[in-house]
Amino acid sequence: MSEGQKFQLGTIGALSLSVVSSVSIVICNKALISTLGFTFATTLTSWHLLVTFCSLHVALWMKMFEHKPFDPRAVMGFGILNGISIGLLNLSLGFNSVGFYQMTKLAIIPCTVLLETLFFRKMFSRKIQFSLTILLLGVGIATVTDLQLNMLGSVLSLLAVITTCVAQIMTNTIQKKFKVSSTQLLYQSCPYQAITLFVTGPFLDGLLTNQNVFAFKYTSQVVFFIVLSCLISVSVNFSTFLVIGKTSPVTYQVLGHLKTCLVLAFGYVLLKDPFNWRNILGIMVAVIGMVVYSYFCSIETQQKATETSSTQLPQMKESEKDPLIAVENGSGVLSDGGGGVQKTAAPQRIRGD
Repeated sequence: MSEGQKFQLGTIGALSLSVVSSVSIVICNKALISTLGFTFATTLTSWHLLVTFCSLHVALWMKMFEHKPFDPRAVMGFGILNGISIGLLNLSLGFNSVGFYQMTKLAIIPCTVLLETLFFRKMFSRKIQFSLTILLLGVGIATVTDLQLNMLGSVLSLLAVITTCVAQIMTNTIQKKFKVSSTQLLYQSCPYQAITLFVTGPFLDGLLTNQNVFAFKYTSQVVFFIVLSCLISVSVNFSTFLVIGKTSPVTYQVLGHLKTCLVLAFGYVLLKDPFNWRNILGIMVAVIGMVVYSYFCSIETQQKATETSSTQLPQMKESEKDPLIAVENGSGVLSDGGGGVQKTAAPQRIRGD
């Protein structure tokens, strides 16, 4: 199996894990919040991150991955920013209508595209832009209902969009810059995210719900669903970093909207949530957008791979003709001064990960 095929299988596996785990945790949290009345979302998220860190620490102890420290300031800033973005999204939901909150989530994709274009000179073809437009239109039809605006809610939504976009772009950039895996990055940033939300969570939840998380009555059923939610969150957090590292922040947001449509469908089938023609039409349009986006992405990836191989081939032929270039490229062929050649050992490459 070639490296390209392995990468594609790994990407498909990461996307599948993200979809399954995210839909599962949404269903679990919906039962916890709607049925059992545990409405402390930010505090629950801090517990998710603490459990994720403990699980990764056990995995490190079992040598399932290698710890690779890098720039501590980058890790701390990234972790705190991620925690802030989660808190702002929860505040945005609390101070806005559900329809405006969905619009906030929809705004993350165009904002991410804009930031990557301006600061990273990344180009998005018209085909990709067209498919993203179809996707956003479908999700908007399926999820956006009322749009009640207020100044505080609008400011919180704007800050939530900006911090979320920057955090997701940093996830992809840090993994490539420091050559760390998604597991290594998650392990090092988890404590900062968890501490940020653990400190601010009770305050934010009290502000939104007028209840005290520590005064809540924890029945055995509530504890069971909290533990189940925390266990599923390990897979959710891991797959998030994995998907962004293997693809891009925009692809992760596209996947997120697909998961939104799946949650709506599962809610109707399993939980008998209200459903109308707008939901059905929106989901169909969103799925079409998702398929078109995936198709264009695969075509462009193949084109880039073809261009890369075509540019590398002439360089390889040229290096075969020039012995000096051959030595620099590590082919190990040197002149012995007597008209013959002698072979030296090729230089070994040491991988830090």
